[in-house]
Amino acid sequence: MTETGSSTEKKRLFIKSYGCQMNVYDSERMADVLAPLGYEPVDAPEGADLVVLNTCHIREKATEKVYSELGFIKQMKADRKADGGAMQVVVAGCVAQAEGEEIMRRQPAVDLVVGPQSYHQLPELIARASRARGERLATDFAPEAKFDALAKTRTAGGVTAFLTVQEGCDKFCSFCVVPYTRGPEWSRPVDAILAEARSLAERGVREVTLLGQNVNAYAGEGGLASLARQLAKIDGLDRIRYTTSHPNDMDDALIAAHAEVEELMPYLHLPVQAGSDRILKAMNRSHTADSYLKVIEKIRAARPDMAISGDFIVGFPGEREADFQATLDLVEAVGHAAAFSFKYSRRPGTPAAAMQGQIAEDVKVERLARLNALLDSQQAAFNQAQVGRTLGVLFERPGRRPGQVVGRSPFLQPVHIEGGAELIGQILPVHIVSATKGSLTGALLSQVAA
Repeated sequence: MTETGSSTEKKRLFIKSYGCQMNVYDSERMADVLAPLGYEPVDAPEGADLVVLNTCHIREKATEKVYSELGFIKQMKADRKADGGAMQVVVAGCVAQAEGEEIMRRQPAVDLVVGPQSYHQLPELIARASRARGERLATDFAPEAKFDALAKTRTAGGVTAFLTVQEGCDKFCSFCVVPYTRGPEWSRPVDAILAEARSLAERGVREVTLLGQNVNAYAGEGGLASLARQLAKIDGLDRIRYTTSHPNDMDDALIAAHAEVEELMPYLHLPVQAGSDRILKAMNRSHTADSYLKVIEKIRAARPDMAISGDFIVGFPGEREADFQATLDLVEAVGHAAAFSFKYSRRPGTPAAAMQGQIAEDVKVERLARLNALLDSQQAAFNQAQVGRTLGVLFERPGRRPGQVVGRSPFLQPVHIEGGAELIGQILPVHIVSATKGSLTGALLSQVAA
């Protein structure tokens, strides 16, 4: 990949169709799903970065034509390699479906074989094949180069700060473009993260939120749990949070850290997306509703006061009323302190965009309203349960009204009190006197006691 400002090098795509009009249509759709990866169609295979033969299996002669064509392409691929370039070769369509293993055996120049019902997976399959050879797609980038270019010290904009520890995603959820736009999972070295965190603490930061597309997949030595334990030893750094996590990466070590590391806040954003196993499978989420609930159970066994936040998508292709009801049932079972919910919307190039059973807009709107009503009631109940309690609040900024300051509770709720700017940067006990769905109001415990 070549980067110049915001532009990226385009890649050349040659698709040849054999047989019926359906294959012509399929070839057009392949070009559509590959466009977000930077591929632009060309008229000849010579010099192409990706060659797709969309095959027909009706007649034996058509099959042999494919093998003959592959012989020529094999030489083109060898010529590209000799010139320092690379060419990927994909055989798609009916011959691919019927003779996949035979194609790979007879012609090693073929990188991928994709049947006619699977071409919507081409972006994922090409991404995986490219990564296996150490190549990068046009929309990938080298995160280590980006971080190497950044200043080694940070300018702190307040008493809280974000700290990126991981980028990219290998999960390939069928609705998501992140694996194509952000590339594969990549973790920053522990030493670099600790150095940046120390720099922040020296500048008055008392809370860091560790960031990553799949932050709990952090692959530095000891994983995210070890990183949190090391961050907790930094003088002045009193609170640690992280987002966003995947249920499959919530390991026992990280759960144990929540029980043992005081600085690790009792708030976890753990997206589930849906409560129906059928929909979760279509989403390629690689977990079930039951496995998700078991993770939540383990987390709450380790940290009973853990506040859970989640993400939900309603109206995913093929979602039936029973599937949506399963999502509502899961929400009821978990009990959320906060959540983010969305109507499904097509993302070009993602497998879900080509799925059958797209849901009507009015149905999505109605389901989202029902889901939001439940989530809002849970958030309001969670906040109301804090009334009468004393919570440690990190004060961050002045409030909207004169003589007011705003901070965050351990559960990430905004907390308003009467007080001056001298409180900013302090963590103080606050007696909670009232709550709304969105925030808490309290008074300093010292003032209440007086």
